[in-house]
Amino acid sequence: MLKTKPDLSFAKLFNISFGFFGVQIAYALQSANISRIFATLGADPHDLSYFWILPPLMGMLVQPLVGYFSDKTWCRFGRRIPYLFVGAIFAVIVMCVLPNAGSFGLAVSGAMVFGLIALMFLDTSINMAMQPFKMMVGDLVNEKQKTKAYSIQSFLCNAGSIVGYVFPLLFTAIGISNIAPKGQVPPSVIWSFYIGAAILILCVVYTMMNVREMPPEEFAQYQIKNEEAADGKASKKEPEGAWKVFFQVGVVQFFCWAAFLYMWTYTNGSIAETVWHTSNTASPAYQAAGNWVGVIFAVQAVGSVIWAVVLPMFKSPKLAYAISLVIGAVGFALVPYCTNQYMLFVPYFLIGCAWAAMLAMPFTFVTNAFEGSSRMGTVLGLFNCTICLPQIAAAATGGFVMHLVGSSQPNMLTLAGVYLVIAAACVFFIKTKKS
Repeated sequence: MLKTKPDLSFAKLFNISFGFFGVQIAYALQSANISRIFATLGADPHDLSYFWILPPLMGMLVQPLVGYFSDKTWCRFGRRIPYLFVGAIFAVIVMCVLPNAGSFGLAVSGAMVFGLIALMFLDTSINMAMQPFKMMVGDLVNEKQKTKAYSIQSFLCNAGSIVGYVFPLLFTAIGISNIAPKGQVPPSVIWSFYIGAAILILCVVYTMMNVREMPPEEFAQYQIKNEEAADGKASKKEPEGAWKVFFQVGVVQFFCWAAFLYMWTYTNGSIAETVWHTSNTASPAYQAAGNWVGVIFAVQAVGSVIWAVVLPMFKSPKLAYAISLVIGAVGFALVPYCTNQYMLFVPYFLIGCAWAAMLAMPFTFVTNAFEGSSRMGTVLGLFNCTICLPQIAAAATGGFVMHLVGSSQPNMLTLAGVYLVIAAACVFFIKTKKS
């Protein structure tokens, strides 16, 4: 009979995910500033989505490998934590290099190639640091507490996002320049990456010092019978229906993450056009719009934090998931009609509700479906492909799709809303144990 993992205190659940706060600052800086950085370096708006292919591609390659090898790792430092630490170290290094892509005297093409290579390594390292947190919840937390654990993780994720998003505006406010020579990234953005890197490593060190992973002998007690977890040999047997749930949730993920790829790619250009009435990437107005992207993404994160508290109140996880996505769809539909910067707070708050559900609900469905499997790391690594593939698809076709919607960046955000409605409909096809 499968032994049940003990309940953990709130402090222990919090400590498992605290390092995610620092990792998410790095991720927020990347997601809010990549389009801004490459547009500033000279990229055409129709080509912006192509720069977003590398991040999910690296995630799709790295996270399954981290999951697979960490499942087989048993050392004095733990099972998942060694990968977390190595990923964080590389992320810190690259965060200090990427925003300086335009400052090395390279030609425009050279600066963009350098930026692409740095972006590839940044996302590789962020993915390597991010995945262990999902895995540690799967390893250490029982089924009853998983929704709570992932909600805490969602809270810390969004708190880190808020910090990362507002950094450029904050540094501008204290006197660091928000403009730079043509082809160079403003110092306010550069310093945001520097400080974000420092916070990241401090948070990861905290996790390493305060989280104890199970030794193999203890871990084996909670695995499906006949699995040889202590020897690192896992049976291929998985709970009945687990893979079906995996793919059903994956369909929902496809439309969700394609929608948010459009948000990250086209928000800067969209609000620069509708609110600041400019498409000149070298203008102070465009850079002001770039700073405001951080503000409205922070509002999105605040909405996500608040909605993460509401989610556990729903009796039906599927209903909570679907409603959240529909609310986010309404937010995307409103963005093109906001002609005042403060009006944008409403739609991005609504988008945050969808984001909260996306961070918590899919992992709850999947880890519950695979409860008792010693291959949880491998499963979650593979599940990350349901996050990365839609982003790759959306990024690779973004230029073509943009032509279809009138070469309009605001229209791309409207399309993102349509994707979330489709995702909400697909939620009801997920078959859980109680379905």
